[in-house]
Amino acid sequence: MEILEERRKIREEVIRGARDWARGLPFKASAILIGSYARGDFNLWSDVDIVLIAEMGGNPLERLKRIDFPPGFEVIPLTLEEFLILLRRGNPIAVEALNKGIVLRDDFDVRRLRRGYY
Repeated sequence: MEILEERRKIREEVIRGARDWARGLPFKASAILIGSYARGDFNLWSDVDIVLIAEMGGNPLERLKRIDFPPGFEVIPLTLEEFLILLRRGNPIAVEALNKGIVLRDDFDVRRLRRGYY
């Protein structure tokens, strides 16, 4: 039981850190934790995968350059329009974010999409 308790604590710390980071963003954004930390099957080499929906210009690489995120974070920067297009196309990242992701911050009210899309 000690190992399970330790893994639970690690996961909670990562989620808390990701939520603190997302809340500190200086612009309107919705941030959703996906991947192994959201599912709970992370390991020592897992990164913290976050879909970041925000009002940002430029292509995704240019957006990443303007975002300050901690080491070990893998941020996928999308506009709301891009996220909705991916969702309609059944993109696995968008579908996972909506159905199984942990919402860290929700300025765009993406939680309501859970009711409308699936």
